[in-house]
Amino acid sequence: MTTGAPTSPYTARRRPSRLRRYLPLGIAAWLVLEIWLLTLVAGAAGGLTVFLLLVAGLVAGSVVIKRAGRRAFQSLNEALQRGGSPERGGGNGLMMLGGLLLMIPGLVSDAAGLLLLLPPVQKAVSRFAENAFDRSLRKAAPGSLGDAFQQARMHRPDGKVVQGEVIREDRPEPGEQRPPLTP
Repeated sequence: MTTGAPTSPYTARRRPSRLRRYLPLGIAAWLVLEIWLLTLVAGAAGGLTVFLLLVAGLVAGSVVIKRAGRRAFQSLNEALQRGGSPERGGGNGLMMLGGLLLMIPGLVSDAAGLLLLLPPVQKAVSRFAENAFDRSLRKAAPGSLGDAFQQARMHRPDGKVVQGEVIREDRPEPGEQRPPLTP
């Protein structure tokens, strides 16, 4: 029985993105590689050595994250005192990511975390991520969320702060009492 509207044999289902399709496979392969390398090192150097390596990575990662967080907070605080916005490209986010990778148990993640602590690698990763983000914004359909971010990015001011004062001239309703402004 039909209702009058022809039905298409093909439904309008969107195909999952490549990232959504291959990310679980990549994570599984990464976990297998991490476990294989840990057992290989444990067989060659001993279990205590692997345990000490994992603990050292945990401690080093927490120190890096704490230091990067302090630096980010200090940069924000100084920028607010100057009346501007914090400078971009400080590398604190990538340092925190490097610290997180150091904290994750495994030798491959430790190597990636140590690489992210190097300033030339941080600059290259930051440049790559910014270019990828710009490309994805340019590919966004008009009227989508990506388009809104693009418009906000194009029309934002250059970051200079204009000192000023806001004067509100609203009169209280009859019968409404406001507390005095002085303590």
